[in-house]
Amino acid sequence: MDSYTGIDISKDSFDVHVVAPETDRHFEYTEPGIQECVQWLLSLKPPLIVMEATGGYERRLVSELMAADLPVRVANPKRIRDFARAKGKLAKTDKLDARIIAQYAAMFQPPPQAPMDEISLKIKDLVARRRQLMAMRTQEENRKEHALDKDIARSISTVIKAINKELEKIEGKITHLIDQAPNLKQKSDLLQTMPGIGRTTAMALISYLPELGLLDRRQLAALVGVAPINRDSGIFRGKRMTSGGRREIRTRLYMPTLVAIQHNPVISAYYQRLLKKGKPPLVAVVACMRKIFVILNAMIAKNQPWNPNYA
Repeated sequence: MDSYTGIDISKDSFDVHVVAPETDRHFEYTEPGIQECVQWLLSLKPPLIVMEATGGYERRLVSELMAADLPVRVANPKRIRDFARAKGKLAKTDKLDARIIAQYAAMFQPPPQAPMDEISLKIKDLVARRRQLMAMRTQEENRKEHALDKDIARSISTVIKAINKELEKIEGKITHLIDQAPNLKQKSDLLQTMPGIGRTTAMALISYLPELGLLDRRQLAALVGVAPINRDSGIFRGKRMTSGGRREIRTRLYMPTLVAIQHNPVISAYYQRLLKKGKPPLVAVVACMRKIFVILNAMIAKNQPWNPNYA
């Protein structure tokens, strides 16, 4: 068995497990510790290094590993936990977690993820911050609807104005960064040629889906989580459902999909065909979203603007 590697990361340290030859090592999450780990892994030449998404702790290590041309995949923590439960591994320590992650890597061998440059990472952070601000604004607007006291309503209005000001700054920074990178600017402009895809959605696609244009349609659908999954057993035939994938990008594309259903002739016709076949409206919407991803993937892969023939 090859030296598939799992890494469990915490704030101040990280544990590494290599499947073969079976090895465990502990490193401090400092620059010397990271570089020591990188040099060690370079000597092992692992076919894949997997770690869980930890809300940001993994970013620094991922960047250093990718800079050394090591194959890295940041996995969904839920999938790792489900895998551990399936193996009957309920105990949880940093060392055991690294071992489970390495075993997951060896068994499923997910493809390494595409590296992101510094500008793309910055855009991703800004897009995430924009999403947070939008959620905060919605909360304040909901509170204002029920604010009977004038002072409370005035306070809420002040907060909404401040949030709107921050949103303008964030969006300006994102636009500036995209304009600085010719490849990202070109990708953004191509994406926006498709009816229903605006500047904000293009930003999200660029930041959350750097693999766009690099995968085939099945790989992309599975990565995003819009591929229907069979639920059959014996004579039972269950409904096909979507699961897993990148929830953030599905959330970002939901409203543009509804817009495309109304204003994009190709997507609108596809939606109506699905309804005529008896598909429930929500199922038809998800199918349209999958079709949009496939079309956008072809546009980026071929470096060509929107063309109805892609559908």
